[in-house]
Amino acid sequence: MTRIAHLSDIHFGAHDDRVVAASEIWLAQRRPDLVIISGDLTQRAKESEFRAASAYLHRLRAMGLKLLVIPGNHDVPLYDVVRRFAAPLDRYKRYIDDGLCPWFEDDNVAVLGINTARSLTIRDGRINHAQIALMHERFGNVSATKMRILVTHHPLFAMPIGEGGELSEAVGRHDDAIAGATSAGVDIALAGHFHRTYAEAPRKMVEKAGSILVIQAGTATSTRLRNDEPQSFNWLHIDRPNELLLQVIPWNGAGFEEGSETRFALGAEGWHTVEAADTAPSPPVIPA
Repeated sequence: MTRIAHLSDIHFGAHDDRVVAASEIWLAQRRPDLVIISGDLTQRAKESEFRAASAYLHRLRAMGLKLLVIPGNHDVPLYDVVRRFAAPLDRYKRYIDDGLCPWFEDDNVAVLGINTARSLTIRDGRINHAQIALMHERFGNVSATKMRILVTHHPLFAMPIGEGGELSEAVGRHDDAIAGATSAGVDIALAGHFHRTYAEAPRKMVEKAGSILVIQAGTATSTRLRNDEPQSFNWLHIDRPNELLLQVIPWNGAGFEEGSETRFALGAEGWHTVEAADTAPSPPVIPA
């Protein structure tokens, strides 16, 4: 089994110190095999924000945790126009990681991170043909017994993010990205960006999605909340050859707690839910 903590949108510069500290406590106690942070480490790509994010990552590494980190659109300067177009991810490379396509592999999983942040867009992201080729190159050498996981900041697929179920914008070169990920054998696509949690087999939403399971993380530590959804991150248990337990870990105002969980299985027809349970603790009974 491989246990993965998937955090996203930590937004140093618009973060809650209490939530940051609680996330460190939770990770230190659970000790996942991998911590994924899928972009937006800063709020405005300022040096002070990158230093704070770098210190956070350093503390996690000091615990002995392995990290896989990619940038998001907030890690590209918005108001510094010269830097935005001349060196958009220079600060990210200096303070976080000079590689934009990180890789992790163990006996159960192979994980590839892809940068979708671009200078020309303020909010949206894109995947280019070189990155699609990289998916094939990396995952093409992976044993069929391992789960292939793709990590991006912007979701590859249109996601139901509103209260009415309206769909979000998908990543640029949407059809090419989906076709590339599918043909590369990607099993799971992890993303963030919208500060909302979601897990679904995308064949129900996107015609060319194949059997990829989309898992989107909320914001782990930011104060920029959507639809009153609290800070949270995802806790994944990968059971080879074909099972995944996904649990949402929400902030309860005092710490992170174990929330709802769902078990997925990968069969001939793609991913399907085999078990779902709400494991959130019941409220205390107050005597009359």
